Amino acid sequence: MTVALRSPSIVGALISVDNAPVDAILKSDFANYIQGMKRIEDAQVTKQFEADDILKQYEKSLPIRQFLLTNLIRPQNSKFLQFRVPLRTLAGALDNMGDFPIRDPDEARFEKPTLFIRGTESHYVADDVLPLIGRFFPRFELRDIASGHWVISEKPEEFRSAVVEFLQNKN
Repeated sequence: MTVALRSPSIVGALISVDNAPVDAILKSDFANYIQGMKRIEDAQVTKQFEADDILKQYEKSLPIRQFLLTNLIRPQNSKFLQFRVPLRTLAGALDNMGDFPIRDPDEARFEKPTLFIRGTESHYVADDVLPLIGRFFPRFELRDIASGHWVISEKPEEFRSAVVEFLQNKN
């Protein structure tokens, strides 16, 4: 959203997935995920299923675990898996991760097609922020998907359909 608002000439259309242009308080799950990810690295796992076994203690949902584990890589010359983004960096950014840097919709506006996809069981795109979304993104469309915050992982087919429909209709 920030790139589209600050540099609209380089963005043809925008799709925002369960995020709004407001400061958001992250759920405590995120810090919990970092703890699980740290345990994975400390255990020096060599296989994805070993990492998943550890992460099960921190997240029950398989689609969410699978999403988190997509960031697990094997660095060159290492037999152990580790996370792409250093966990110290990720943990240090948690306090500000939900912040949105642009405050005034009268100073930045994206006038091109925009799709907001929200998980109806998530709190990140509440009904009361829809007018603000409209001020930043006057051509926005809203698509609700019955899921939590991790829409892509929880409902991949519904997500794919929403994106394809939006992209086909914008031309």
